[in-house]
Amino acid sequence: MDRISAIRNVEDALREFENGDADLAATERRVAAVLRTYATEFDGDGDVYRAVGDDPVDGTVVVAPSEPAARERVLAASDVDGGGDTSDVASDGSSTGGDDPEFEVERF
Repeated sequence: MDRISAIRNVEDALREFENGDADLAATERRVAAVLRTYATEFDGDGDVYRAVGDDPVDGTVVVAPSEPAARERVLAASDVDGGGDTSDVASDGSSTGGDDPEFEVERF
């Protein structure tokens, strides 16, 4: 699904909500499904990654050119400082401690 299709699908969902043809829960599910489809079919300058680990980052999905960049984007998107020094990151990109949540990123 390209960006224009995703936007049109979200607009359709909002229109149905505004017209009373769908309730909030149904609209949220539909919009989330559109976003999930768009993200998994994303064809841009990078891959789609999902964080697996501690809250608040668990389940966060980002687009990034590499796993280390994905880790940074997950932390930023989750409002986690990420200011720990690089000794908190193992060679495979997983967290080894510090104040940051422990998580790994996987292609989604």
